[in-house]
Amino acid sequence: MSGYNWKKSSRSTQGGQCVQTSGARGAALIRDSKLGDRSPILRVSPAVFGRFVQAIRTDRFE
Repeated sequence: MSGYNWKKSSRSTQGGQCVQTSGARGAALIRDSKLGDRSPILRVSPAVFGRFVQAIRTDRFE
């Protein structure tokens, strides 16, 4: 899916273990940075993505 401005996580490792995100009309897009353009893309609503990011920031994942 080209044409999107993909942003790499600021917490990515040197080994490339991270995700990339981009915005689309009414959606947040997420993909695996290691696979780049070959990566499957997860498309979620901005609200869902915001809750996901908030959960990460508040360490609600085990």
